Amino acid sequence: MILTVTPNPSLDRTYEVQALKRGEVIRAETERMDPGGKGVNVSRAVAAAGRRTVAVLPLGGAPGALIADLLDAQGIEVAPVPITGSTRSNIALAEADGVLTKINAPGPELSPAEQELLLDTVREQSRDADWIACCGSLPRGLAPAWYADVVTRAHAGGARIALDTSGRALLEALRARPDVVKPNAEELAEAVGRPLATVGDALKAAEQVRGMGARAVLASLGADGQLLVEDTGAWFATARVDTVRSNVGAGDSSLAGFLIAGGSGPEALASAVAHGAAAVQLPGSVMPTPGDLDPAAVTVTAEIPLDRELTEPAP
Repeated sequence: MILTVTPNPSLDRTYEVQALKRGEVIRAETERMDPGGKGVNVSRAVAAAGRRTVAVLPLGGAPGALIADLLDAQGIEVAPVPITGSTRSNIALAEADGVLTKINAPGPELSPAEQELLLDTVREQSRDADWIACCGSLPRGLAPAWYADVVTRAHAGGARIALDTSGRALLEALRARPDVVKPNAEELAEAVGRPLATVGDALKAAEQVRGMGARAVLASLGADGQLLVEDTGAWFATARVDTVRSNVGAGDSSLAGFLIAGGSGPEALASAVAHGAAAVQLPGSVMPTPGDLDPAAVTVTAEIPLDRELTEPAP
């Protein structure tokens, strides 16, 4: 079982439009409403693969109730943490050329009692978990060291932790030695305090993050592929993508694919890239099923192209 923890979940509305023009009335071609948040998306991808998952979520108000209903309809077990505030709602505008504009609400503030209940719920639900995936931003009220506390408690209970967050929350958590962290290029650059222009730069940054405490680093480099750096070696993987429809949740799908395949080694990296590539070719934040995957389109190599320039350099 893969347990996910999303401290700041959301109700996501995605609209597909031909082009986004400021100050004009824009008519959407399609509309989707999905339960959102990085950990929620990981659970959705795990469930789409036919594996058991439990999602720990602080939920409040009408959006929170709707998230629980939507997840239940997808066969995902929810361990709700009731809160007095209302769960946030986010909007994504996906243009025909693949450009995505997102508007994310800040979310509610958790009281001290709600914070403690959230930790207690994670502890109770983690007893049967093979992996605990802690994902996303922290809501107001949670200290930056909150993820570090979760990592420490999880390791004390014998569980493995995958962490997908950024900024100070990531730096604080690294001290607790999470089993794997999954930054994108921008988050990786922020963690090491320097820009990344090539795959070689990303490799050096990933190695530095391991030196800061992460046992493994799964780095998403957007259209350029992904890097996996761990004790047993380093690998680089790419996948052929025919058409990009939406990258909402693609990184979360990738993390799910990595954990489903065991969470280490080149086979898990190949699964991560296959899931991420399939996700960007689906609308909104739809998670891929096994039938959407194309393993033959994935290439994994230990010969990392160090001089290859990143399509989107990280500042």
